[in-house]
Amino acid sequence: MSTAQIQVLKPNVTQEDALRAFSSGRVSTLYWRTLRGPLQRVAAAYVPYLLYRASYQMRGGLRTTLFAIDAVDGSLDLFTFPHAPTQDQLVSVETRNQLHFSLEPARAEALLREKILRAIFQQGFFKLRQLDLQIAPAAAPFHVPYWLGFYGRDALRCRVMDAIRRRIEGAKATAFFEQWLLA
Repeated sequence: MSTAQIQVLKPNVTQEDALRAFSSGRVSTLYWRTLRGPLQRVAAAYVPYLLYRASYQMRGGLRTTLFAIDAVDGSLDLFTFPHAPTQDQLVSVETRNQLHFSLEPARAEALLREKILRAIFQQGFFKLRQLDLQIAPAAAPFHVPYWLGFYGRDALRCRVMDAIRRRIEGAKATAFFEQWLLA
């Protein structure tokens, strides 16, 4: 695996913060340590995201939102932004721990459309005036930082922290990163 220079959203979680979260006395952390073994290591990983502008009509007028979808397989949670990330919100990082773009743009748009429609319908189907969902690329791709905590003695398992939203992710993100690590 070679190193590459990538553009990354500035993380809101430092390595020390992640280490504290992965080794805290919280019930979920104690559960992980009991089930998987002690925390062995913490490492950063960077996932590529594609940014799209989505527009649709709801009660109250036209809504426009920027959504970012992971460019690996589209399975991670979407990010929403009030505006495209600016240069001062991005940092250049040289790393080997970046996942690679593998999602075709047409497939990314189709997955994004499904996820947005699900979110719109959760807000209330009857608020829709007409469903004319327009999706268009909005800015250059960027990477989102995650912290991986590795637990275990013999076979390591990872736990994932989103370094932007400051939250521990669930089984879907864990499986996503473990699959990448096995590849």
